[in-house]
Amino acid sequence: MQLISNIALISINETLLFQLISFLIFLFIINRVMFRPLRETMHEREDYINKVNQDILDAKEALESVIEQTGMEEDVVRQAAFKVSETLEKSGNKEAGDIMRAARAEIAVLSDQSKKDVGIQLAKARKSIEKEAETLALSIMEKVLERKVV
Repeated sequence: MQLISNIALISINETLLFQLISFLIFLFIINRVMFRPLRETMHEREDYINKVNQDILDAKEALESVIEQTGMEEDVVRQAAFKVSETLEKSGNKEAGDIMRAARAEIAVLSDQSKKDVGIQLAKARKSIEKEAETLALSIMEKVLERKVV
């Protein structure tokens, strides 16, 4: 056996070739066992994240569409409610006018009836006052003349 004394850090001999081949086999195995599955998992994760982001964007667009559609439906409902309100207001005003006309007609009838009743009561009061005035006048004349007047 021969002792080789070499001061250099790397010596080019069979061991270098053996180490190189071992290193390449190690790289091949670690690439197959670790790096490829890791890269595939990373790509799957990126695809999943991209899909989730796209789903989020689609959901936002759908939400905006629903909000816009709801706003349009709300406008339509408000316009319909405004028309119904106008119709009800018109019919209410018409009904109020009818009630006022009926009340005025009833007031006119009651006023005429009251005038007739007052006229009848005045006529009765005049007859009564005429009788009393006649009786009073006879009584005064009898006292002034101091005799009976027929």
